[in-house]
Amino acid sequence: MKAISTQNAPAAIGPYSQALDLGSLVFVSGQIPVDPATGVTPQDVRDQARQSLANLKAILAEAGLTMADVVKTVVFLADLDDFAAVNEVYAQSFAEPFPARSCVQVAGIPKGAKVEIECIAVRN
Repeated sequence: MKAISTQNAPAAIGPYSQALDLGSLVFVSGQIPVDPATGVTPQDVRDQARQSLANLKAILAEAGLTMADVVKTVVFLADLDDFAAVNEVYAQSFAEPFPARSCVQVAGIPKGAKVEIECIAVRN
């Protein structure tokens, strides 16, 4: 097992790894929409979804993978009413066959974010 870390995604804000590489599987921790260069979180939920996905992409790239290698995602929303807006942005990051996905509303997301996304990717 190898920890994956990149400065192109926000640093972990607790005792966890950005991702763990198990050889054939890479587990990416939930990514909130913090811009790693500025530390700023966008206000609009669409922009937040874009940034969370960009953070996932950066971590996957560090592991030598792309979004095409993702087989499962979990999307956490602070408000399920944002589902359509987030889904619109999410659809731009994946191609068929789309990863399996869960999407749930949660009571809170770190740093007051509206969205957090995690994923599992497979190395072929």
